[in-house]
Amino acid sequence: MGLLDILLGRTKPVVPDLDQLFALPSAAVTLEVAAGFTPTGQGAVCFATVEGAAFEQTHREVQALLDADADRTGPPVELTRDGYGYSWLVSHRAPDELSLLVNDLHAVNTSMEVNGFGPQLLCSLAGFEERGTDRGRKLALVYLYKRGTFYPFAPLPGQGQRRDNALELQVRAALANDLRVEADLSRWFPVWGAPGL
Repeated sequence: MGLLDILLGRTKPVVPDLDQLFALPSAAVTLEVAAGFTPTGQGAVCFATVEGAAFEQTHREVQALLDADADRTGPPVELTRDGYGYSWLVSHRAPDELSLLVNDLHAVNTSMEVNGFGPQLLCSLAGFEERGTDRGRKLALVYLYKRGTFYPFAPLPGQGQRRDNALELQVRAALANDLRVEADLSRWFPVWGAPGL
């Protein structure tokens, strides 16, 4: 960054660091101890909807790559669209296979990036649920692709579109040493109805 950039207030965009995703399994152990949440085995990658043959080819490549996993049951990755017009590539694993789920998320992000769809990538998430209660609380650890940071998202069950802010702040404090947590709370975007949550 040059002097002119500094004077004009320009900043360099953060370079995505997909390897940050590999910190999720150790963060999950901390999350279980600190807040009683365990992985659901579901995760997803969100991106601005893309049409055309190039994206279809990338989707087939991701399917083939993840289908090579002999231990997988069910579809390797399914493509869904939410009510807001965003697309999600969703992966399903057993709840005790978080590291394999993280590998899936990393592979999907990398394939999208390598094939020129990096600018469309928005976030990835891994789903968690509260252990041993009937309260039905869910939580997602959301990775912001363009920031290289994580934040917790905790929708309140049965309350429409309301968040459990206290739980999100508790999780932020618990995971501060495990994940690169997004410091700007205004970037903790809600992901209502996200698959994998």
